[in-house]
Amino acid sequence: MPRCDICSARDAVVYQTHTGLRLCKACFFSNVIARVSREIFRYGMIKHSDRILIGVSGGKDSFVLLDILSQIHEPSRLGGATIIEGIDGYNRAEHIAEIKRMATERGVELHVVSIKELWGASVDEMVRMSIEKGQRISPCTYCGIHRRKSLNLIARELGYNKVATAHNLDDEVQTIVINILRGDIARLYMNHPLRPKGSGLFIDKIKPLRKIYEWETAKYAYLASYKPQEVECPYLELFPSLRARVRDMIYRIEASKPGSMLRLLEWFDNVFNPLKQNNRETPKLGLCSICGEPTSPNRSICKSCELQIKSLGEVKIARSVLKTQL
Repeated sequence: MPRCDICSARDAVVYQTHTGLRLCKACFFSNVIARVSREIFRYGMIKHSDRILIGVSGGKDSFVLLDILSQIHEPSRLGGATIIEGIDGYNRAEHIAEIKRMATERGVELHVVSIKELWGASVDEMVRMSIEKGQRISPCTYCGIHRRKSLNLIARELGYNKVATAHNLDDEVQTIVINILRGDIARLYMNHPLRPKGSGLFIDKIKPLRKIYEWETAKYAYLASYKPQEVECPYLELFPSLRARVRDMIYRIEASKPGSMLRLLEWFDNVFNPLKQNNRETPKLGLCSICGEPTSPNRSICKSCELQIKSLGEVKIARSVLKTQL
């Protein structure tokens, strides 16, 4: 077995195709943490006094994010938020217990809130009623929109000034390609780390893992002896998305040209840097006439409320987060 290219003292357990380095466990951990720290510093994502809410699903990515942030930021200024989507066979009690154990070991308070408690119906119920009405709305749309809205609400109500999500390099590159294919320039700009806020009701969102490959978060979790939830969301197979097709295409390119994903994200960061767009005005978001939360320009109702009306026939305004923790 070859020795680590960094320390030369231990056996290598990881091969980074994009650098050609063979790394031992300790050097691999140091490499990932250093790259995350560099990205945080580059874009000023975190200040010493920040109170940061971490989206913790219990998957490998959110474990790595929680583990690294608890090492480089004061744990007492961190919080975790687990959103129970309400998907049959997916949200299991033992899974939630493992997330709580993981957070407690790192000195991080965990907040567990369900979409049904906040918005009146679970993802399963929204999807079922949507199908009964003959609507072709992806379950990922219901889930993603309500999860994002819930995280922002939890952070704002509990006094956090940053929300950290575990989007990795693969996620970011897929999103960029999807928005290019759709010709959505506005969303491209809004995916940049220096994107401006369109509303004071939005808590600043950061993505510290955006330059870390998904296979690296999987390897990190494995070497750290963390066992993520193995059950995949059942909707992934039933409702294949454009993202899945884009992902497969990107992986084929990366396999033939290692480092392509990193180079694409670096290109994006340079070309779509909002600070370089002197003549580009930041669109100011309006407020939803139903729930009072921010909504896209020229819309009187936010997407979350629109989806609830389509599936439930009415809108359930979120209850106080402080009253709904499980």
